[in-house]
Amino acid sequence: MSDKSKTVADSMEETKERHRRYLRAINSPVRRSILRAMKEGHKTVEALSSATGIDPKSLDWHVRLLEYGFCVERRQGKDSVIFELTKEGLVVDYMDRGSA
Repeated sequence: MSDKSKTVADSMEETKERHRRYLRAINSPVRRSILRAMKEGHKTVEALSSATGIDPKSLDWHVRLLEYGFCVERRQGKDSVIFELTKEGLVVDYMDRGSA
């Protein structure tokens, strides 16, 4: 995980676009539940589907939005695709605190 934010670019316009993508990604309770499951150690489609109750096809769509929003990185593991939280994905620690 890099210390440099992926949501900051060289130009103001590009930074605004990256922030828009990021906010779209985290502005969903479903995607935040996926981020929490990843933080708990669930890193494959199968593990995430089991932890969240989301079917694999829907899960893939949500994870792609999280990737597009700089929250998740996809890596090829030995036997399957592994998802890793980015620095931006760790925002899940600070979301939904007032709704409990």
